[in-house]
Order: sequence, then structure tokens, then C-alpha cells
Amino acid sequence: MAQMGRPKAELVLSTEERLTLERLANRRKSAQAMAMRARIVLTCAKGGTNRDIAAALGVGQAMVGKWRRRFVEYRLDGLFDDPRPGAPRTITDDQVEAVVVKTLEEKPKDATHWSTRSMAKEVGMSQTTIRRIWHAFALQPHRAESFKLSTDPLFIEKVRDVVGLYLDPPERAVVLCVDEKSQIQALNRFQPILPMMPATPERRSNDYVRHGTTSLFAALDMASGKVIGSLRQHHRATEFKKFLVQIDTEVPAELQVHLILDNYATHKTPEIRRWLLRHPRFHLHFTPTSGSWLNMVERFFGELTMKKIKRGAHTSVKALEKDIRDWIAHWNENPRPYVWVKTADQILASLARYCERVSAAAIHASEA
Repeated sequence: MAQMGRPKAELVLSTEERLTLERLANRRKSAQAMAMRARIVLTCAKGGTNRDIAAALGVGQAMVGKWRRRFVEYRLDGLFDDPRPGAPRTITDDQVEAVVVKTLEEKPKDATHWSTRSMAKEVGMSQTTIRRIWHAFALQPHRAESFKLSTDPLFIEKVRDVVGLYLDPPERAVVLCVDEKSQIQALNRFQPILPMMPATPERRSNDYVRHGTTSLFAALDMASGKVIGSLRQHHRATEFKKFLVQIDTEVPAELQVHLILDNYATHKTPEIRRWLLRHPRFHLHFTPTSGSWLNMVERFFGELTMKKIKRGAHTSVKALEKDIRDWIAHWNENPRPYVWVKTADQILASLARYCERVSAAAIHASEA
């Protein structure tokens, strides 16, 4: 029976072409579009109709016909896309480099940083061009971040101690991240909060009235993610001791207790030391000064602030404390433990690289 449809161009591969196509089809770093084109050509070389090949590869019949014709006419070069139409490039590499260098090494006379408008005026380009160059090189002159490096003489030892507890906690022990979130304000807006509507976000007045403050003591269990919480009017050593008593009550007696906490003075008073001597199962591990990022309970405080406190409205401290207790209770119903992944060596190496960058920037600034 004669073959139906338009006659197909004969497709025969040389050994070199077949090897190249197989590499394109199987190499993990090949673009998926290019890999599919290579598979189409390889399958066509085995024979069969475009319909059968399209069904076998899960593509359209027109797509098979297109790349068969392109390969027969142009061979391997036919698998690449044709140049896209459009105006020729008007910005040279030297002009791009000049914008990048000026952004990094100079400042405008009337401001602390460049804007797209001021840079465009300075170099004689459009704002859109400046925006595209900045985006391509990940430059954001409008942004600035703060940093603080710890000067703790025992910084390395403390990092290894705390991270070691996270990655390899001792047996028959519980690791608790402990801290106080002090001076949580019960704030209420002077005017009613306007609810969210389509195309309009929730709105609240800038002015508010304070109804007092409270302080939250929290201990985050690194294994389970559960939180032991206590609300107090003050955050002195007396209140911290009461919180230790609460932890002692709630943690099973057969477990050792390792507390990760900061260098706040209330954690080291004679009264606290005497209590710890009477409770030898408690072991304190201090984070370095200016090293609160090592204490995972800060992550919990961040979620509490963003999800409950920041946009809350409370007419009394009692109402605020009720909301916090309810939120902690809801958290403990489905706790989500945080997972620490970096080793102490990785952290110290990263900080060393950052210090080198900071030192180089300081030297460059002094020489400018």
C-alpha cells in the first residue's frame, strides 16, 4: 500500500552527527528544548511517520516535521533558533562597564547613593537602560543593610559549643533555646482599623495609645519544636529564676537540661548561680556577645511578632497576654521544629570571608 501524506525528506545521520545528537539529548546540562530537538532527529533517523514519532515523544506532529526539515536543510546548525528580529544593540560593553564602575566607586554630589534618574542624567542614557544594567549585575544602590561583628574573645569556642548541641545533641537530654522578649506593648489605634478590600490593603491610623507592657520568657525545644512560655510584668533575675523553676517542673526529671541563652546580666546573678548549683541537671551554654542569631528562639519570636503582635490591637495588657498564650498553645498543637544545617566550620569560614570583604572595603574607602 502506498504511503499517505506529504513525502518526507530522507534523514541519514553521520557517525559524528549521531554522537553529537546523543550528547545533546542525554547531557544533564542541555536545555530541555535542545534535548527534545535532538531526540526528535534521532528518532526520525530510525524511520517512521511524523505522527508515530510525535506520539512516541509526546509532542506535536508539526513540531516533528519542523525539526526534521530544519536538520535535513541545515544539519546540526538547524537545531538552533534563528536570530530574533529587533533593533540592533546600541549600548556597548564599554558603556555598560562605565555604568557599573560609576555605581560601585562613585557617589552623586547631592545624594548618598545613585538613583536610576540621577545615573541616567550623569551618563546620558535612559532610566530603563540603567535599570536593566543594574538588574543584570544585581546592583541595588537604594538598599543598605546593617551588620555587627562579635568581639567576644571566646567567639569560636561558643559557636562550636552551641552548634554542636544543635547538630549532635547529647543522649537523654533536652536542648532548649531560652530568651526573653521584653517590653511587648499593648497598643490600640485611635481610630478603627479599615478592613482589606479588593485592590485596597488593610489600613490603620499612625497614632495609637499604649496600655502597658508585658515580657515573654520562652524556651524552644529544638527536638520537638514545642515552646514553654511564661508572661511576666518584669524581666529581672527573679522572674528568670521563676521561669527556670517552671522548666524544671515541665521537663521530665530523668532528662538533662541544656539551655542556650545570651549574656544578659540576669542570667548570671549570684541568685541564679546558687539555683543552678542546687539543680545540677541544668547546663548553661552562652551565645557570643552580639550573636543572638545563634539562638533559635529568636526565630520563634520573629514569627510571633509578624503573625500576632505587629498588626494586633489590644486595649489592655490582659488582652495582649491572652492573645500570646493562645498563640503559643496553638503553636504547640502542631509544633514545627527548626532545623540547623550548617556546621561550625562552615559558619566560621563564611564569617572569615565576610571579614576579608569588610576589611578590603574599609581599605578601599580610606584610600579613596
